[in-house]
Amino acid sequence: MKCTSCGVGQLRPGFIEGLFRAHSCDHCQGDWILIEDYVAWKERNPDYQFAEHIEFGEDVQDSKRALLCPVSGTLMRKFRISATSAHRVDYSVATGGLWLDKGEWQLLKAEGLAGALNQLVTSNGNSKFAKTPASKTLLISIKISLATIPISDYARLGTG
Repeated sequence: MKCTSCGVGQLRPGFIEGLFRAHSCDHCQGDWILIEDYVAWKERNPDYQFAEHIEFGEDVQDSKRALLCPVSGTLMRKFRISATSAHRVDYSVATGGLWLDKGEWQLLKAEGLAGALNQLVTSNGNSKFAKTPASKTLLISIKISLATIPISDYARLGTG
C-alpha cells in the first residue's frame, strides 16, 4: 500500500517499538496505526508505563496538507496533540486509523501522550470510533495486511 503522506514509499507491516502493530513508510518513516490495535495492546498490557522525560530530536515532521486515509481514501481529520504543541496528527474517522509523521511518536511520548492515543482522538469530539464494531476494524486491518502482499503471492495464501 502506498504511503498516504509522501506518496512515494510503501507502508510495510511492523510494530512501533516492538509494542503494537503499525505500518511504516519505507521512505518518509511515517506510521499508520489502527487505534483498535493500540487499544487491544493496552488491554493486554495494562501495567505498561511509557518512560517519562523523553527527549526528541528537532526533526519532527508535521504534514501541513490534508491527507487521505490509505484504506478508505477519505480525508483524514487533524487533531492537535496538546495545548502546548502546534503539531497535529491525522485521524481517519472512516477506519479508526492514525497517521504519525516522522518523529511524532517520540513527540507524543515526550508530551506524556503515548499512553493515551485512543483518548487523543476520542476527546476531540470523535465518538464514531467508540461505536465501530471490532469486526469492522478487523476487516479493515485484514485489508491493510492484504494490501501489502504482492498479487503473485495470493495463490499461496490458502496453502499451508
